[in-house]
Amino acid sequence: MNTQAHCELCDQPGGDIVYRHEKYRVVLVDDAAYPGFCRVIWNAHAAEMTDLAPADRTLMMEAVWQVEQAVRNVMRPDKVNIASLGNMVPHLHWHVIPRYADDAHFPSPIWAEAKRSTESSVLARRKALLPELRQAIPARAGKQA
Repeated sequence: MNTQAHCELCDQPGGDIVYRHEKYRVVLVDDAAYPGFCRVIWNAHAAEMTDLAPADRTLMMEAVWQVEQAVRNVMRPDKVNIASLGNMVPHLHWHVIPRYADDAHFPSPIWAEAKRSTESSVLARRKALLPELRQAIPARAGKQA
């Protein structure tokens, strides 16, 4: 699968796989400050959305929206951030990040400097939702058109 030397997302899953499609995978990112942080990762090496055929672009974005809906339904965030950066890892992937007014970086991106600490009891309640999210993602992602 790796057509690029040392591509992190070709060589590794990129997180804990919760759904696998023949063309993409959905993973939970191990980030203690952001329970429910997901990535939708294209399996074949591609750097940009326009590297994909139009039907594959649609498939990828449908997956992102399905994951966003699962995150919203289960995690009940104040906001969901959707991002496709690829500056550090130029392999097509989308971040789906539940955001809360009390999270460490809000309202800035999670990659900015932290503004506060989130209470550990709050993080524990959010982390307790992860088993439900693990079930919700395949149920939603499996509804692809």
